Formats: sequence, C-alpha cells, structure tokens
Amino acid sequence: MKSPTIYDVANRAGVSISTVSLALNHPQRVSAASRQRVLAAVDALGFQPKSESVSRARRGVGRVGVIAAFTNYSSFHARLDGILEGAAEHRSPVEVVLFDHPKSAGSADPLVDTVPVKGQVDGLIVMGAPVTESAAQRIGDLQMPCVLVDSGTLDPRFPTVEVDDYRGGVLAAEHLLTRGMERFIFLGEAQGSEQYVSQSQLRFQGFSQELARCGFPIPDTQVALIAHTVDEARRAVEGLLMTVAVPFGLFAHSDVLAAGAIRAVGDRGLLPGRDVAVVGYDDSELAEALDLTSVRQPLRESGRVAVRLLLDELQQEETTAVRNVQLKVSLVPRGSTVGTETA
Repeated sequence: MKSPTIYDVANRAGVSISTVSLALNHPQRVSAASRQRVLAAVDALGFQPKSESVSRARRGVGRVGVIAAFTNYSSFHARLDGILEGAAEHRSPVEVVLFDHPKSAGSADPLVDTVPVKGQVDGLIVMGAPVTESAAQRIGDLQMPCVLVDSGTLDPRFPTVEVDDYRGGVLAAEHLLTRGMERFIFLGEAQGSEQYVSQSQLRFQGFSQELARCGFPIPDTQVALIAHTVDEARRAVEGLLMTVAVPFGLFAHSDVLAAGAIRAVGDRGLLPGRDVAVVGYDDSELAEALDLTSVRQPLRESGRVAVRLLLDELQQEETTAVRNVQLKVSLVPRGSTVGTETA
C-alpha cells in the first residue's frame, strides 16, 4: 500500500501544501485551527513526517533564533535573560536557539547564512551586529521575521530596539564636567567595519560633542580604540598616563574597558575617584564590584521588547504599530568619580 504524502495531507485538511509544511515545521506561522486540521489529517492518514515536527506542531511551539556575541560580551547575557523571560510569558510555548557571533564589531552575515541549516528557526533576533544588505536579502528570501537590537542600523524592513547610546555619552561628559575635569580620555572599541555606526562610535559622539559644546574638545591623541579586553585597556591607559596630566576624566565604552583603566591607574599609585574620574558603561555586576560609576542601559528590557516584537511579527498580530523602540539610559554614580573636584 502506498504511503500517504504531504499532498494527501493537504487535500484531506483542505489547505495548501505550504500550509501543511508550515504547520509541521513552523507552527507559530499558522492559525491554531489550520494546525489542528493538518494534525487531524496526519493522524487519519498515518502520514509520517519527522517525529520532531509533529511534536512541535502538537505543542504549538515556535523557535526563535538569537544571534549575539555571547562569549565576548556579558551585556548580551543580560539581554538574553530578558528574551527568555519574554518567551516564557508568551501564551504559546517558544524555544530559544542561540547562535554565538564572535565579534560585535563585525557583520552577522556568516551566521545569517547558516541559521536555517543549523536551527530551523521561525524568526531571528540579531543583537549588537549589523545586518548588511546581502544578509537582509537572505532573511527576506527565507520570509523570516527578524528584529534588530542595537545593531547600528535602522532598516525599515525590520523592527528595531535601540538604546540611546549617544545620550549615554552625553551623560558621561556632563558628570565628569561636574567633577571639575578639564582633561579627558575616551576608551572605545576598535571598529571591524565602517559600513555601520557602532555603539562605541555613538557613545563617543555624545561624549565628545558635549565636551566640545562646553569648551573642552578632546584631542585625537586622547582617544584609544582597542580590542574589548581588560588587558588592552590597561596597556592603552598606561601609555596615555605618560602624556596626560592628572587629574583627568576617563570614559570607557564598557565596564570591562573601565576595569582595565582602573588597574592601570592603580599600578601608577593613583587613586580612582581622587586623581582620575572613571566612568564605564552597562552598569554590570563588575561596575558594582569595582565601585565604578557607570551608564546604565536597560539590557533585560531590550531583550523583552525584542522578543515581544518578534512574536507579534510571527503571528502577524497588530497589537502595536510601534516597530522602532528606543530605550533610555541613566548614570549611576559611584566611588570612581567621587572626590575628584578640582580647585
């Protein structure tokens, strides 16, 4: 006896072949009624697709792929917590599949090209990596909903969640100026590509433009763009301490780079909060442990917003007309900038 085919399932369920495929492989993309008709036809005919597909369809489970530099940046761990929280609160089960992107300052293209093979995901969240035109076309060809989080691009084809990094730089400058600083250093992350504007660049723009507006332009010689490690930041600040007189204010692209700066300052017998005012970014656990003043960005909230936007896209819901969300930042003062006022 001939085994039933996907065509037989489609005919019995009264739906198209593509609907059968979506119901079995991407159940979040079809209505519950269509999915139940397909499953009833599968049972009646004894059709045998991949067991995992049937299991997912019965549970109504969708898969969300998340691309981020998890191994290099702890900030993405906090964002992932928000994604998982948002997925857990959704009325239908959602699986989250992670794809590690080795460098935030590079393009997400290599992973975008291989995601369908690796994960069979229904939608993507791309965090901290730009999506180039070729990758955008690839996502479009796959008809895969995608949300960009702090990716440095505002593409009308994709919902986006952005943190106001420019404002974060302004807050750092304003705070250091209130401490009486007149000399400044910026530690940023080296750029992997000039095809987009990175978080580091936006933070520096806000920082440098606010300083210039107040009459304190920062020289290029006092800007260091380095790899995102404590050791690189330490070495960079060791060199800058040879040319920049204390007291001065230092703003780092992240708490990790700020930690390296604090280490270099201590090695010279100087005291953060007295000789050098140091401001980091992220307000991570590291900032709290080091008593580091830091710009707080809503990391968990950005993850929750991103997964909500993506699930709405997957279910083609019109629950909100908002497709581009910008989240606010704040500054948390601690000991690394206390007591540095100049006479």
